[in-house]
Amino acid sequence: MSLKANPTLKSSRVRVGITLGDPSGIGPSILLKALKSLSGIARFTVIGSNVPFKKNKLKLDASYFIDLDNLNQKGFSFGKIRPEYGRASIEYLDKAIELIKQGQIDCLVTLPVSKEAVNLSGVKFSGHTEYLAKKCGAEDTVMMLLNKDLKFSLLTRHIPLKDVTRNINGPNLKNNIVMTCRALKELFGLDDPRIVVCGLNPHASDNGVIGDEENRVIKPVLKRLKHKILIDGPISADIAVALAKNNKYDCVIAMYHDQALIPLKLTSFDTGVNLTLGLPFVRTSPLHGTAFDIAPFFDQANPQSAIAAIKLAIQCTLNQKKA
Repeated sequence: MSLKANPTLKSSRVRVGITLGDPSGIGPSILLKALKSLSGIARFTVIGSNVPFKKNKLKLDASYFIDLDNLNQKGFSFGKIRPEYGRASIEYLDKAIELIKQGQIDCLVTLPVSKEAVNLSGVKFSGHTEYLAKKCGAEDTVMMLLNKDLKFSLLTRHIPLKDVTRNINGPNLKNNIVMTCRALKELFGLDDPRIVVCGLNPHASDNGVIGDEENRVIKPVLKRLKHKILIDGPISADIAVALAKNNKYDCVIAMYHDQALIPLKLTSFDTGVNLTLGLPFVRTSPLHGTAFDIAPFFDQANPQSAIAAIKLAIQCTLNQKKA
């Protein structure tokens, strides 16, 4: 379906693009439930395939549904890792990027894909963040993960733990902090955001006793930025998170993936959202995966993270227009 004949929205109703994700996962289930819950708050364009909905004899109710017709209904199954499902999920994403570039949608919400299925399809894929950055020519991106209680920006993302140390360097840390500060202002409307940086090592190294990354890399960067950004650290990660949870800080800079994910999922699993900073548009996603184990059972899928992702995309887009 072409959107070219449809007028650009002049009201506050943001045009939200949503990609179905892996059609064999819980994307179809959480999408239906989220759209029902959020009816009327935005113009929703869904990019996907009608096959998963036909499988469950369900009808998708969206402002626009772009069916790429890239799945064979015969033999389709939920809960399976297959190359054709990985290929389909990438085609949904490519179509969404096309719509963004054409100005036909304002922001993007991506439902979960299977990295394994995508790579089996022949596409080298480490995650939405990296794929979107490459497709959009974004030189620097930051993965911000958040829920109703906490916000984290990740200095390193989907890399083995053994590679984290060599990816912690001054330029990366500076870019991360600056982009995080800008996003807190432009996307969240904070005039003077307060940021805290976690240490990498236990107890933030105890001033060099347990590792040297804090003294060698982190402290020099923070010293150069303190005159223009409200920033503290490096602080032991457990203390940094506790202080942020008690509203002393607006965002935590985490050194590696699980330093952020564990407190996020402990404090509020259902409201978790992934927000990509550095793209020319707002992109969010639920903070969970494809859940293949429950995908065949429509009633078991919890849409709350998807609902939070859609709401955040709308609010950030509105704030961005005001900034």
